[in-house]
Amino acid sequence: MLFSMLRTTIFCGCRCAGKGFQQSSHQRPQLRQWFVKRNRSSISVEAGSPSTPTTAIAVPNAATNRIVGRWLLGCSGLVVGAVVLGGVTRLTESGLSMVDWHLVREMKPPQSESEWEAEFSKYKQFPEFKILNHEMTLPEFKFIFYMEWGHRMWGRLVGLAYILPTVYFWRKGYFTRSLKGKVLGLCGFVVFQGLLGWYMVKSGLEEKPESHDVPRVSQYRLCAHLGSALVLYSASLWTGLNLLLPAHKMADTRRLMQLRRFAKGTGGLVFLTALSGAFVAGLDAGLVYNSFPKMADKWIPDDILAFSPALKNIFENPTTVQFDHRILGIGSLTAITGLYLFSRRMVLPRRTKIAISLLAAMAYTQVALGISTLLLYVPTSLAATHQSGSVALLTFAIWVLAELRKMPK
Repeated sequence: MLFSMLRTTIFCGCRCAGKGFQQSSHQRPQLRQWFVKRNRSSISVEAGSPSTPTTAIAVPNAATNRIVGRWLLGCSGLVVGAVVLGGVTRLTESGLSMVDWHLVREMKPPQSESEWEAEFSKYKQFPEFKILNHEMTLPEFKFIFYMEWGHRMWGRLVGLAYILPTVYFWRKGYFTRSLKGKVLGLCGFVVFQGLLGWYMVKSGLEEKPESHDVPRVSQYRLCAHLGSALVLYSASLWTGLNLLLPAHKMADTRRLMQLRRFAKGTGGLVFLTALSGAFVAGLDAGLVYNSFPKMADKWIPDDILAFSPALKNIFENPTTVQFDHRILGIGSLTAITGLYLFSRRMVLPRRTKIAISLLAAMAYTQVALGISTLLLYVPTSLAATHQSGSVALLTFAIWVLAELRKMPK
């Protein structure tokens, strides 16, 4: 009896165990799926936790834009240095002291006395020494040589400052698609500027038997050389300011649109006035009438149309060139004054008002420098300051335009 009950209990237990095993075997895939889902959810939670490193920050971004903007402002500062140094080189009549051009070899100036004598001998073969500086000594030649050499080396520094960081930032991905085109254009313009500088110098080394004037570079090529430098500077400064200064949120009212057009026209006039200074420097036109406001007791001098055809006077007659520069300077001052007064009647951001006020102050300073330079017969230091002032005035004009630009869509 006891044995029979034990056998029945064992048999029932085996049947229950078999059913349980079958049920567990059916539920095992479900358990496996549950564990997989749990592991996935835990992994996603850990990946999103602050203790783990996040994904790489996309570039370009606001931080890289600030880096690129500061770099472009630094490059524009180097361009200003090249313009100022070029002006001093022109005022000291040093631009024709180096009679050949080599990209690398001329980076090392003469060292020994024999090397200096060889360089001086090459200079003696060209018109400037034969006509103007035939009594020049070797120490005097060294001074004008170092002036031109410094200008050329500064130009190479400008080229490296543009090209090398461009390669680095490009590899790092700091440039947007539109910015890549702008930066490539700036680098190409630097190379063009260097070639144009040598093309300008060559015009002063040529023999001109029919001319009785002192040897000098072509005023047309000088204007092109200065103009390209100002374009390079303006483009670099404008791009840098756009990256560094956020655009103001201003409603596009009718008066604001008028102010923008007024500022663009004023900036163009400032640029044109600075460009006309190249013709004044190229023709030594600052030495023909050293009085103000009249020119030799006349508002319009008699020889203003001395050349034929009449159009030739604008670019080759020193009297006309000085007269035009005066008119452009006074016109720029009038336009900037009008821009300042017009802006006073509008509600503008504080930074924009500061830019316009500095533009107006610089305009009056620049006119005072120009008149002083003329009355004192173009002293080198004052003339160089006046040339630098034209770049400063252009700088403030570009800043005003950057402040008034529209919000990007």
